[in-house]
Amino acid sequence: MQKMILATLLSAAVVIVLGLFVIPMLRKLKLSQKERKEGPQSHLAKAGTPSMGGIMILAGVITGTLAFSLDSIVYALPSLAITLACGIIGFIDDYVKIKGSGKGLRAYQKTLAQLLVAIAVALYGSRYFGTTIEFAFFDVSYDLGWLYIPMAVVVVLACVNSVNLIDGVDGLSSSVTLIYSLAMGLIFVVLSRVQGDSGLVMQGQGYEGMAVFAGAIAGGCLGFLRYNAYPAKVMMGDTGSLALGGAVAMMALSSRAVLLLIIMGGCYVATSLSVILQVGSYKLRHKRIFKMAPLHHHFELMGVSEPKVVAGYAIVTAVLCLVGLLAYV
Repeated sequence: MQKMILATLLSAAVVIVLGLFVIPMLRKLKLSQKERKEGPQSHLAKAGTPSMGGIMILAGVITGTLAFSLDSIVYALPSLAITLACGIIGFIDDYVKIKGSGKGLRAYQKTLAQLLVAIAVALYGSRYFGTTIEFAFFDVSYDLGWLYIPMAVVVVLACVNSVNLIDGVDGLSSSVTLIYSLAMGLIFVVLSRVQGDSGLVMQGQGYEGMAVFAGAIAGGCLGFLRYNAYPAKVMMGDTGSLALGGAVAMMALSSRAVLLLIIMGGCYVATSLSVILQVGSYKLRHKRIFKMAPLHHHFELMGVSEPKVVAGYAIVTAVLCLVGLLAYV
């Protein structure tokens, strides 16, 4: 627990300090936000806000994780590598979007890159996390066997794209991921102690490292909120949102209680479902279910201010994470 807290504080401090130098640099290099005309009209005023601030989060996460998990790096290092890999994909997408075509990577390019990362995660997970998933509330486990690989691929792709979709309001993605990561950190602390008491030293150390990693993710989001809370001085861009999506996926898979992600990450799920339902409804019936998708834009068009949208999502996420924690107490 102590290392997790220290990693959280260090990661947050790194991001806050970096913001003093990185944000002016992004502004000077003209790496700025380009708002979509099809988005909420109120967001057009955000054009010109420095983007790609996710590099600050990555720096904080790397520092916080490596500083306090070198003796328990077996799960944390691969999780850090996947987070960085997703961040690199996002960085390239952001750079092309800002300096190139304005639309970023082509859909097939981004999907292929994410798929390769997802397959790597699935193969690693099947060997080191095991192919068994646990139903935390019922103390029941089930070995998926070879089905683990497609399941893990779906989890990674879903997480990466869901976190990317929820990043549409100042401070929203940071707030939701901060709360989710803290809750997962507490779960890893419990798992570390359980495995250690059972004599499974390696697994216990692995979960201790994941607690540190989760704390570093939470700290990165906390520090970033210093600059990303409404009105945002910097946007994380795909650099940050794809990286956080990769981190969320690794936390869910390494815990083995993957199904808890549906509960604790309920806001991610609702965001993705709103897009799927909106697109499906329009194609099949030529009618929209929501005023605009993702769901947070629907609330905005209903007159809910951005800070209130963020507060609502944060409250819901906190409640859902507390429900998930009940499985471990």
